[in-house]
Amino acid sequence: MATTAPATAPTGTARPVRRGAHPAKRLLLGASVMVMFGSFLPWIDTPIGSINGTSGAGLWTFYAAMLGFAGVMVPLRRLAMAQAAVLSVVAIGLASWQVLHLLDLVGTTGWRPGPGIVLVIGGGVAAGAAAYRLRREA
Repeated sequence: MATTAPATAPTGTARPVRRGAHPAKRLLLGASVMVMFGSFLPWIDTPIGSINGTSGAGLWTFYAAMLGFAGVMVPLRRLAMAQAAVLSVVAIGLASWQVLHLLDLVGTTGWRPGPGIVLVIGGGVAAGAAAYRLRREA
């Protein structure tokens, strides 16, 4: 003999389903944090001393990282994609320009890239990957 549970209506209100963050938005968050920290770290190491990113284009990359961080919180996927793309272009563009400008001025002797510029370029690449993922899945 099979027993069945009595059919009763649930009491109370149903709670909305809460979904986790989109994986591309998590990547964008990581990229924004990388660019934020890298903007204030040394961009160029010389035998005399280090040159911080804040004395050059680091402030602009920090501002772009704030825009990328806002893209994590925006519920609209296309807007988040645009903000990730802007972060990617600014971070890769300004950091690459800084390195190419230094190569043009003094060549490869007497300096090397610092951890800050490496973080900014890496964060820019990660932001570009996040923008691509958001575009692909939109």
